[in-house]
Amino acid sequence: MVKPRLHHRLYVVRLNHPRANGRESFYVGMTGLPIEERFANHKRGYKCARVVQKYGVALAPEWYEGIPPMPYKEAALAEPTLADDLRDLGYLVFGPTNRKPAKRRRAR
Repeated sequence: MVKPRLHHRLYVVRLNHPRANGRESFYVGMTGLPIEERFANHKRGYKCARVVQKYGVALAPEWYEGIPPMPYKEAALAEPTLADDLRDLGYLVFGPTNRKPAKRRRAR
């Protein structure tokens, strides 16, 4: 059995987003690259999340530095969990979620 490579990391980018209304805002992502290289790619527009390219200020290692590298499948599950944890703390967060979308009412 092949052991999965533990090279995917979660990362958090601090944003200066106009919709934040005084709250801190963040983007949560995952990467197989060194985190600083991934952030540089976002900022230069290479395989970027537009919100990071436009509003990304800096990495926020206080939110991810204690999270060890992991296999891709595990990182794909951990990414939305971290994003939802930050949302629960009251931050404006861009990134995936584990939450089901709220049902929309039809206009009558």
